[in-house]
Amino acid sequence: MEFGPQPELIESSLCRSIEQAGVRLTINIVRLATERGWSLEVVNEHGTSTVWDNLFPTDRDADAAFRDVLAQEGVEAFFGK
Repeated sequence: MEFGPQPELIESSLCRSIEQAGVRLTINIVRLATERGWSLEVVNEHGTSTVWDNLFPTDRDADAAFRDVLAQEGVEAFFGK
């Protein structure tokens, strides 16, 4: 089975890992080279991933969405269900 070329992913300079309240979170903000919208994923230290359904117009908008949830709900928002 052959697969075509993989689409190129553009990583935002806002990708990072942080530690808050003793919990490590990895923030992934990426887009396909052929697309304009940025996707946002937050992965906790146990590998549980939280992905936003919508794309963001800019990487800064995606980062702002992450910071809003963190400020309003705390790291618990990224523990998964």
